[in-house]
Amino acid sequence: MDRVGILGGTFDPPHLGHLILAEYAVDALNLSCLLFVPAGNPPHKKHEHNTPVEHRLAMLKLAVGSNSRFTLSRVDVDRPGPHYSLDMVQIIQQQYPGSELYFVMGGDSLRDLPRWHRPADLIRLCKLAVMHRPSDGARPYMHEDVLPGLAERVVMIDAPLIGISSTEIVNRLRKGLSVRYLVPDAVLNYILTHNVYGQK
Repeated sequence: MDRVGILGGTFDPPHLGHLILAEYAVDALNLSCLLFVPAGNPPHKKHEHNTPVEHRLAMLKLAVGSNSRFTLSRVDVDRPGPHYSLDMVQIIQQQYPGSELYFVMGGDSLRDLPRWHRPADLIRLCKLAVMHRPSDGARPYMHEDVLPGLAERVVMIDAPLIGISSTEIVNRLRKGLSVRYLVPDAVLNYILTHNVYGQK
């Protein structure tokens, strides 16, 4: 049975931290492929301004294109919102019939899981691969009282502590500071060529 990982996010911009954690997930879970799923209209970020999706898609395609185990999925950008993780996983399940699905997330997301849209249905469709850091307090059994059986659906992955954030990258660009070695060279070239973030 194929194992397919799902990594969602705004990827605004995609950076080396995303790629490193994705590579760890592929190895730890023995995945056939990992899908990078850029957000269309994430319901929990209604008040945030995201870069136009065509730029985010182009940058992500450049970021993942050289890795045969990474795949860009348009599942959330080719359909109307609002976009919930459950709906996305249901569509991917149809696209990859018979595959075992792993939803890759951080420990902070596991802590917030009871507030997600229909989390019990989500964990029935896929396992949760949690990129665990010692300080995040995330545990497989932490929500058993409200989500019975959750612990059996969680796989903890020890992840390196990578302090790279898309927000910091954008802030540095707008101040005219270097982001070399924070994003792939091809992504940086795209950002500069298209003046994506109004950088100096």
